[in-house]
Amino acid sequence: MPLSFDPPTPLAYFASLVQSDDHFPLLEAAASLAQDEYPDVDVQQVLGDVDQLLARLKRRLPADAAPLARLRALNQFFFRDLSFGGNVNDYYDPDNSYLNAVLRTRRGIPISLAVLWLELAQGLNLSARGISFPGHFMLKVALPKGQVVLDPFTGQSLSREELSERLEPYKRSSGLVGEFDVPLGLYLQPASSREIIARMLRNLKEIHQAQEDWARLIPVQDRLVVLLPEAWAEYRDRGMAHAQQGHTQRAVEDLETYLAHAEDALDVDLVAERVAALRRARN
Repeated sequence: MPLSFDPPTPLAYFASLVQSDDHFPLLEAAASLAQDEYPDVDVQQVLGDVDQLLARLKRRLPADAAPLARLRALNQFFFRDLSFGGNVNDYYDPDNSYLNAVLRTRRGIPISLAVLWLELAQGLNLSARGISFPGHFMLKVALPKGQVVLDPFTGQSLSREELSERLEPYKRSSGLVGEFDVPLGLYLQPASSREIIARMLRNLKEIHQAQEDWARLIPVQDRLVVLLPEAWAEYRDRGMAHAQQGHTQRAVEDLETYLAHAEDALDVDLVAERVAALRRARN
């Protein structure tokens, strides 16, 4: 039997990266998201480019530099010397989520900038983590004299008062006020690598849904289903996208998977009606 040397599909490659939470390769998984939009992107080249940035940064620091000195050098290098920052002119451009594009333009959204910053921070042996702060991904660094919270969009260090102020609109809209209020610390819990990739994909999902770009939405949904195989709402949303594209059989399969696992969901009757309509149209 002849051996097959065909490279894995982008989705199969992604699945191999995210199959386990042990040693989850955050940077590589994040870089691989661009393969749906840029089929020829070289993920290993992206990783190599980040390694080169880290090597440049390390040359600036003595081996025995204190954690605070390492943090200051990283922020100087990343935000000022390299001019990484938020894309305020086109925040909803999908390229803001693709690391190959972010490295080229030095512009992104908080979470894509944070992934690159975290890789450099960890290369400097800083105790840094991402934070799934409502509405705006954040970074935090544990230092000997306390914790620093940073906005990856600007590099700004944020006080507890500033963080609380940013939370107010979210709390009010969610009813988390008065007796339902919770401490600020609960919003500063570290995000796992899987959670970070899920948030990156859901950012792309929101963009494609808003533009009704179902062809681009489906590959994002494929990745979400692989990443979060028991997030049943992702099957529903992929099924709806397939229905919009006229992929009736795939739509029915996904929507039926959702119905089989989401018995208490508020939209079960509506989804069941959609499945019935798709079946009638197919027959």
